[in-house]
Amino acid sequence: MHSRNACKTCALGMGGAKGGMRNEAGHFPEVCKKSIQAQAADMQGAIPEAFFRETPIGKLAWLSPRELEALGRLAFPLIAEPGDTHYRRIGWPEALDRCGEAFRAAQPDETFVYASGRSSNEAAFLLQLVARAYGTPHVHNCSFYCHQASGVALNDVYGSGTASLVLEDLEQADLALVIGANPASNHPRLITQLVQMRRRGGKILVINPLKELGLVRFRVPALISSLIFGSRIADTYLQPHIGGDIALLKALLKGVLERGGEDRAYLAAHTTGFEAVRADVEAASWEDLAEASGVSRPGIDAAVSALLNARRGVFLWAMGLTHHAHGVDNILALSNLALARGWLGRPGTGLLPIRGHSNVQGVGSMGVAPVMKEAFAKKLQDLYGIGPLPEGQHTFASLEAAAEGRVKACLQLGGNLYGSNPDAPWAAKALAAIPFTAMVSTKLNTNHLHGRGQTTVILPALARDEEAQATSQESMFNFVRQSAGGRPSVEGELKGEVEILAELASRILPPKEDGSARFDWSRLKSHAALREEIAKSAPGYGEAASGREFQVAGRTFHTPAFPTPDGKARAVVTPLPRFDAAPDTMRLMTLRSEGQFNTVVYEDEDLYRGVDRRDAIMMAAEDATRLGFKEGDKVRVESETGAMTAVVFLVDIRPGNAAMYYPEANVLVPPKLDPRSKTPAFKHVAVRVRAWKREGG
Repeated sequence: MHSRNACKTCALGMGGAKGGMRNEAGHFPEVCKKSIQAQAADMQGAIPEAFFRETPIGKLAWLSPRELEALGRLAFPLIAEPGDTHYRRIGWPEALDRCGEAFRAAQPDETFVYASGRSSNEAAFLLQLVARAYGTPHVHNCSFYCHQASGVALNDVYGSGTASLVLEDLEQADLALVIGANPASNHPRLITQLVQMRRRGGKILVINPLKELGLVRFRVPALISSLIFGSRIADTYLQPHIGGDIALLKALLKGVLERGGEDRAYLAAHTTGFEAVRADVEAASWEDLAEASGVSRPGIDAAVSALLNARRGVFLWAMGLTHHAHGVDNILALSNLALARGWLGRPGTGLLPIRGHSNVQGVGSMGVAPVMKEAFAKKLQDLYGIGPLPEGQHTFASLEAAAEGRVKACLQLGGNLYGSNPDAPWAAKALAAIPFTAMVSTKLNTNHLHGRGQTTVILPALARDEEAQATSQESMFNFVRQSAGGRPSVEGELKGEVEILAELASRILPPKEDGSARFDWSRLKSHAALREEIAKSAPGYGEAASGREFQVAGRTFHTPAFPTPDGKARAVVTPLPRFDAAPDTMRLMTLRSEGQFNTVVYEDEDLYRGVDRRDAIMMAAEDATRLGFKEGDKVRVESETGAMTAVVFLVDIRPGNAAMYYPEANVLVPPKLDPRSKTPAFKHVAVRVRAWKREGG
């Protein structure tokens, strides 16, 4: 934790050149349980070869995400071919050659690549460079299943798809609106900023259907008094219906406008489209907005008062807003409220998508996306002769192509593509239809078992603090850290991600007409050389080769001048979504636990919610009584996609709504996508909850 490496968990950012447990402002100690869990998991011993000889794939498939994580590190390449009952060890030359043969045999349009947000900038840049030089436009990163809606919406609003603010802005704000997020569980060090804001006299407004203990009161390890006595977090806590966010945000804006709280001068000088938004909000009735949101008028009025009493506000959100079929509109509605108060492009104000993976934003900055920004694409053409490619498939479209037999090979750089998809049984069938799959991984997860292709090769990778060369990562604040690397925690045949990709590229890419290689792969195994190429081509990354940590240029705004065609921010009308579910259904959202990071589960107990198992359905006592259940009852939860057995836990959630754990509940999530971001609606599923009956009973 003291090494000069960026934290492996969330994108809040910690560590780097200043040393472990320090943020970009140098504050010490910055630490959380998730950081320790991730580090401890990477320090486990290697899984021995005998384990794979003795343990069939079918038996491994019964293990839970937690049990798979606890098996230890992958230390040598593995392969499973059609008809194999076990993974078996192979050497690196054979593993790499098999990958090369599969991609050379396929047409580029019959392949895709996918990257986790835990990879480095250097590996991500090389991945997309190799993919595009090979000729596939189907280049994916995991953000399509998390914050893609944020990027689409924020590009609409102010011409940049990332946060508009820096860490110091949180330190200057006197109000934080936290909506659709549970940083106490998923980004614990962010709570430190909220506690410090309250200590300065600021206010915290939380919007979440579920009353989260950690958002009511929290013990911050870095603050001694907080650690001993605890700290209050939320001053106002609103609990809307799942999917009621647009109605609630419109209600808050309506209250601001009726009380004359909009910044008219700012709106006139620095925005477009607000008068249409004003007319839309004024036409909506209070009764309709309260009913659609599920929040009473007194609760709305209290939140409006908090907004009006603040001088500088920051708005923060996570997948509680993005994981909807109207996820882009959710963020546009939130942005309209920020614009009304003049809280964009000024110190101590702004919009902050709370990102999960420690480098998911950096991976996107490196061009790992099916559509590249025009300037970036032109640089690739000018520098490397990589001609313009057609628009690539979004991530779910590549899964659909696989299900239809149109994918012949794929390369997955980390992550858990199976565990990240809706309709888990369908996702397994789609991935199983791919003739060849290569996975670069540090540990086993459900993807290696339920998401493997007909032939699957697993290539074991070093973690970032084990790399022999420095790497870089980008935080949610657009701040790029340097990670010094270190020594491997386990003995074995592990390689760095960049080395693996360069070796694959030398086998995949055809030579030039004179027989020479298209790239100097010995040079591009050098991380320093890759940073030089990044500095030449990636927008905002001109300092990438400087050896210093830096703020990405052109993304954060402290004056209201934005990279839009007219230099102004854009307000957008957001219609209320329609919900046509049957009256006997509940609205279900999937969520993560305190002992979990994305699809990785470190422990089954969810300490803050008082839930001690993963097959739980959390509901209001009122709903349990209405349905004839009590806490601890076993029930059957059904959706249009699937069904699963669960155990009832009573929590403080808006009646009519329920929650279950991701990724286990993915069997219930239908493949409904936001039409603009193509993000699945993991947070809004219509379900019926019935009494459990033993089969045959």
